[in-house]
Amino acid sequence: MKTLFLFIGLLLLTGCTIPGATETGGTTDRIPVEVTQVIDGDTVRVIYEGKETTVRYLLVDTPETNHPRFGEQPLGPEATERNREILKTADHVEIEFDVGGRFDDYDRLLGYFYADGDSVQEQLVAEGFARVAYIYPPNTRYVDEFREAEATAKQAEIGIWQFDNYATDRGFNPDAYQPDNAPATQDCRIKGNINRSGDKIFHMPGTPSYEQTNPEQWFCTEQQARDAGFRSAGQ
Repeated sequence: MKTLFLFIGLLLLTGCTIPGATETGGTTDRIPVEVTQVIDGDTVRVIYEGKETTVRYLLVDTPETNHPRFGEQPLGPEATERNREILKTADHVEIEFDVGGRFDDYDRLLGYFYADGDSVQEQLVAEGFARVAYIYPPNTRYVDEFREAEATAKQAEIGIWQFDNYATDRGFNPDAYQPDNAPATQDCRIKGNINRSGDKIFHMPGTPSYEQTNPEQWFCTEQQARDAGFRSAGQ
């Protein structure tokens, strides 16, 4: 028993860790990574510590694109494309870890992502591409910020929040999604479009480019569109 206590004491004094233990310090340092593939709206592959590995975004969930059980869910491709645009247009991409375990049950690295210093997760939630989900303490550092962004997206009824009961606490319900990209109500006819440069522009009915615009999001009022970060096509 004395030998065991001596061994543990030496580990503490020297700063060593037991073999196989996961480093889960509380640092908020951001580590530069190279994105090699965008798998979907909340999963990417990166070069981390010299190896290519899959990373799952902490605290958010987007509709699936190629799930073995769910297949492709409505708005899944749009979430994937928006994730890709954010990362592709960034000069610097970084990952930050929380204080809990760094890997999930599928051996995916878990982290927060930043594109040129801005939270990728928070952008996806604020724009209605993701919901706040998979909250497993102690990995909850930014859950309050993400919930605030989610509340704004819900109020604006954009993205996954356009359709009642599509985004739920248990995931996404395809039966609640209105087909043909129709707006939630006939009063919500303002089209929100995100171009290849990532610019978010809304188009009013009757404007020159309205009919040929394929919307990512629908809005009921101009103020809703502006609150979601979109500008008028005429600006």
